[in-house]
Amino acid sequence: MADLKEASRTKCFEGYIVKYTHTSPTLSCEMTFSVYLPPSYIKSPKTPHPSLLYLSGLTCTPDNFLQKANAQLYASQHSLILLVPDTSPRNLNIPGEDDAYDLGTGAGFYLDATTDKWKPYQMRSYILDEFLPLIIKHLGLDEKRIGITGHSMGGHGALTIGLTNPDRFQSVSAFSPIVNPSQTSWGIKAFSNYLGEDNKEAWKQYDACELIKRYNGPERKLLVDQGTADQFLEKELKVERLQDACKESKAGKVTADLRMREGYDHSYFFVATFIKDHIDFHMQHLKHN
Repeated sequence: MADLKEASRTKCFEGYIVKYTHTSPTLSCEMTFSVYLPPSYIKSPKTPHPSLLYLSGLTCTPDNFLQKANAQLYASQHSLILLVPDTSPRNLNIPGEDDAYDLGTGAGFYLDATTDKWKPYQMRSYILDEFLPLIIKHLGLDEKRIGITGHSMGGHGALTIGLTNPDRFQSVSAFSPIVNPSQTSWGIKAFSNYLGEDNKEAWKQYDACELIKRYNGPERKLLVDQGTADQFLEKELKVERLQDACKESKAGKVTADLRMREGYDHSYFFVATFIKDHIDFHMQHLKHN
């Protein structure tokens, strides 16, 4: 925690995008993350603010979302802090870690790997046990007012982390999420390598559809946006299975507002179009009671 360093600070909508670096004990490497501090925080940093954790997709860094989604405009209006971690450990010198876009660097899948080769990939623990406590303490965030969202692989991360930690996240949404990764090629490749090809039971704890079916926490309504022209919709995302899983959830505790957006693809143009809806959704849950 003592080695947290500010790498850059850029003014945006009267607030600041701040990039930090730190050495992660969990991941055994240097990690980078970015935050957006709205103008209300700049004026009153000792006032606890709500925050939204955004998990990015395959190949992304902490820069993509803040450079492309225009979320800072709406975050500044709502006095909302945006938290954007990286998508994987980096430069661990694991053989093959840079060979494919969907495994290794930039493709951590927000899980804790158990196979010997990929054991350093502990992104779930990094997010929950290191990154969030670090930034909550550093910025003085209101830890009872945190939402989680993400796109694609990050949408998968938002759903699975949010559903397994309802006490830590008051709201959950996703853009174009991989909802049933144990049944798609992206997920099968990642889970086989990170968790073990024959360890199918472990796969279920990182599969949103499986988690929804057995969810037994407080009632949760998910917001999910999906473009109908998304090139990955049928093969990798399979978002229609989300509604089926909700129908099987215990006592209907999980429901999903699935919005199919005509003509939109998988890009950040899609995310930028509907990010306001998601921030409005989260703020309904993150305002003071």
